[in-house]
Amino acid sequence: MTEENAAAPAAKTLDIRGVLAALPHRYPMLLVDRVADLVVDERIHAIKAVSFNEDFFQGHFPGRPIMPGVLQIEALAQAAGVLAVESLGLAGSGKLVYFMAIEEAKFRAPVEPGVLLDLHVAFVQKRARVCKFEGRAMIGDKVTCEVKFTAMIADPPEG
Repeated sequence: MTEENAAAPAAKTLDIRGVLAALPHRYPMLLVDRVADLVVDERIHAIKAVSFNEDFFQGHFPGRPIMPGVLQIEALAQAAGVLAVESLGLAGSGKLVYFMAIEEAKFRAPVEPGVLLDLHVAFVQKRARVCKFEGRAMIGDKVTCEVKFTAMIADPPEG
């Protein structure tokens, strides 16, 4: 092994069981199907398989189904949640990752059923309770959405 390879952070993958362990979301709000590549403290590449069976396609839009942009941002936020939980060692802790701010959201292309939506998210800043991220949703090499956002790590509400 060369020195360059020894310094490279190890990447990991997660199947749906790993995603379910990292996130509290469940159907129909779970928007991450698997993690193709996660480098702790740096970045994540997650995947959402966009199916015509998604509830939102019934009304958005009949005759021209398009994944709502806000759900693309939610999918990126969930990928960021997995990255944060894995990076901060919070898996299984019950901690939640809450949106605090969404900035510079841009929608570049529609997302239609039958595609794999690649979710690329990287840390911009990481602290114990507040993290900043930048994300891109893509189909192949085409960007469909890009956004910067801030999230807070917190205990779940009592009750």
